[in-house]
Parts: sequence; structure tokens; C-alpha cells
Amino acid sequence: MQLFCVKYVTSILALFGHKIKEPSYKRDVGTRGEQLAVKFLKKSGFKILQRNYRCKVGEIDIVCYDHGTIAFVEVKTRHTDSYGPPELSVTEAKKRQIVKVASHYVAEKKIEGIDFRFDVVSIFYSPMKKQPEITLFKNAFSKNDSTPSRI
Repeated sequence: MQLFCVKYVTSILALFGHKIKEPSYKRDVGTRGEQLAVKFLKKSGFKILQRNYRCKVGEIDIVCYDHGTIAFVEVKTRHTDSYGPPELSVTEAKKRQIVKVASHYVAEKKIEGIDFRFDVVSIFYSPMKKQPEITLFKNAFSKNDSTPSRI
């Protein structure tokens, strides 16, 4: 009986583990999108401070400096418009999470007296086109659009 239970639990955990893991294709699309976004932001005069900043509450794709302002940038990449444009996938919950992570970043780096904003880089990479469509949405949302935060 004990052996049966261990096999059963192990099978369930293995199955559950496979569902949690992000498909490599999706991860590759995201990584490629972030690489394109960094290149685009640099060409636009941004200084990249950090990529994939992680803390206990989440992750910010890119943190950069733009003319006296720190921009926390979320990158969204799509290959098809079946679910709408990439920028629309930044949900209210995602905005709240980004604001929380930005608060951690500011506290960890002991940053004071500088303006902040939240940008979104939308990348639509259609297989039919040679070059991706990249759009920067400066001030895509503010900390007031989500849960109040002390940034």
C-alpha cells in the first residue's frame, strides 16, 4: 500500500511539475523579445541599468535610465494577433506586480530624488515580415493605476 501511495504521489508531482514549467518556445519568444527591446531602447538613447530584475514578489524585464528618469519596462512579444496586440496583455494584476517589484528595486538600490515611470515595449514579430514592429509606450501606466505604492 505504501509503495502504491509513493508511486501515485510521485506521478502527480511529475505531472504537476510539467504543467508549471513554461514551454521552451514561449520562453524563447520572450527572451528574443527582450533582446530586441534592449537593442531598440539603446538606439533610442536609454541606458540599460538591469535586465530581469527579480525579487520575492516578481520580476521586471528591463530597468533603464532615460533623461533623468528611471523607466521600469515590461516587454510583451507576440507572433500572432489572435489575442490582440502585445501591449494589451499587461493586465491590472501585472501592473500591480510591476509597481511592487519597482518598490523593491528602489529600496534595495537606495534610490532617492529621481523620477520613475512604467513603460511597455510591444513587439509584434509576424512570420510574414522581415522586421518586427516595435512600439514603445512611455508612461504606459502609473503607480496610481494600481495599488498605491511608495515609490
